[in-house]
Amino acid sequence: MKRQLLGGNFYFSTPLRGLGYGPKAQLGPVLERPFLSTQLYLSGMRTKTTSKRQTARPHPTGTTANLTLSLAPYEGEWTFVEAAHLLRRTTFGPTKTMIEQVIEEGLDATILRLFEDQPLPEPPKYYGLEEADPYVGPDESWVDATYPEDISFRTYRRRSLAAWTMAQMMEEGISLREKMTLFWVNHFALGEAVRDPKYHYRYVTSLRTYAWGNFRELIKVITIDPAMLRFLNGNQNRAVSPNENYARELLELYTIGKGEVAGPGDYTNYTEEDVRAMARVLTGWRDRGYYSRNPNQPMEVEFVERFHDTDAKQLSHRFDSIVIENGGDQEYQQLIDIIFSKEEVARFISRKLYRWFLYYDINAEIEAHIIEPLAQLIIDNDYELAPALQTLLRSQHFFDILSVGPMIKHPLDYTVGLFKQVARTEPEDREGRYYIYNRLFNLASGLGMSYYSVPQVAGWKAFYQAPLYTRTWITSTTLRLRHELSEQWGNRQFNQRGNIYRFDPLAYIATFEDALDPNAMIAEATQLLLPRPLYEDQLLALKDILLGGLPDFEWTLEYGNYLGNPEDDNLRRAVESKLRALFTAIFHMAEYPLS
Repeated sequence: MKRQLLGGNFYFSTPLRGLGYGPKAQLGPVLERPFLSTQLYLSGMRTKTTSKRQTARPHPTGTTANLTLSLAPYEGEWTFVEAAHLLRRTTFGPTKTMIEQVIEEGLDATILRLFEDQPLPEPPKYYGLEEADPYVGPDESWVDATYPEDISFRTYRRRSLAAWTMAQMMEEGISLREKMTLFWVNHFALGEAVRDPKYHYRYVTSLRTYAWGNFRELIKVITIDPAMLRFLNGNQNRAVSPNENYARELLELYTIGKGEVAGPGDYTNYTEEDVRAMARVLTGWRDRGYYSRNPNQPMEVEFVERFHDTDAKQLSHRFDSIVIENGGDQEYQQLIDIIFSKEEVARFISRKLYRWFLYYDINAEIEAHIIEPLAQLIIDNDYELAPALQTLLRSQHFFDILSVGPMIKHPLDYTVGLFKQVARTEPEDREGRYYIYNRLFNLASGLGMSYYSVPQVAGWKAFYQAPLYTRTWITSTTLRLRHELSEQWGNRQFNQRGNIYRFDPLAYIATFEDALDPNAMIAEATQLLLPRPLYEDQLLALKDILLGGLPDFEWTLEYGNYLGNPEDDNLRRAVESKLRALFTAIFHMAEYPLS
């Protein structure tokens, strides 16, 4: 079979996991090859090769029947492939050092490390101020400070929050916390209506605090969080004019989910009657201090008794016709306890966690063999999520080869990984890095993932909208932007007000086991940066980019000469140019944005 490596198209078989079952779907022509045909985006350059059998681990073909449908602990090989898979799903852009560390420590120790409690990060501070904030000292945080009259400080604080948020992902270490924080950002999906960075900081700190903690308690915290009160109009919910927005999303999107329509206003898991009654339970709360310039008015939440509906609230038969009597500022907690008495809540959150960490396609077999036992674990542990998550992440199902590499990276995974996984030159000081981190935050936003402004109340479409799911990340616009971003990173640099951020391919391959051998060097590079082994013809195409058709020994001589004369600028530039072409080609491969 003849195959082309073309610029400008992404090719998929649907679904990506399953490798052959299901109808074909595409973002461009489909080539008949197991798993995923590779495209090298080489600025229009076309390379023809002949497809050959892959030399690494074989790619399976078949249906979901090939999947290991078991949450039993994985007891197979613990190699680079398995360690990298675990870290790609649980962290942002795992580095070679991180992967090698977990290989040495083993699976069980790595799971424990991922779930280790860590102190919360220090709150964000200013950088790049053009004038002093009268309420914030030079090395103090602004998160509890009054806003100055000058509204430009709103922008300074938003920019600081963005850079600080990116720093948590870039500097996370081996921890699940940041991936889980983003999971909750998607779950609760604050939109553009909330702009105050002080509100965002408090909100995301709650998400980070409860990352893998008690789901029920997190819902209680978020229900009266100032950002959520403002976002879904809970601050306008009063006895005389109840606002149902939060009550509806609490049921449909945050806890139990909408089931099949069983009758007028009856969604199996809850009814419209429940939405109305629960809205009344939640009356009386409001936030204070939004963009406040009053030193005597900090950001806070308060319960106003006179705004609260003190009458009894009757729930429907879906909640056992329970009557909630007036409980004042504690009434919302009783309501949440009632919702969590229903086992469907555990199934609902189990499905969302599965789609986040494994794959979007949940069929009847996965529902029965994975979701149901996972939900039971959550119930058995009183909605503490850590035991269920640990079981899932160390399971045979998670490490099944069909689970390795089928998901398209979301924009933050893509952006952070692109910059974090390789060696780079970067500013040593926090302020210098914050300039770069703010740029990266904005780049991810441009690719469709704005951390503090989720466009849909249900979250990003990639995690719920059938049939495309994660394919929604790839459009003609975002594909071009990803291409341009990786092109700039591979070949040039990022300069933010004199702060340089630059990929250093020479420093990167200096960590490889045998960079003098072009075959070994390319094999290690693709193993580090791609989720699955490549075919032989793909590896040969990459070597051709590195060597331009010359024999292998030419690279060995040229790179060896550089190693012997590292101060020779001509040698350095020649070798670096070849490496930049190679790594840019890898960044442009269709396998690269997969996890």
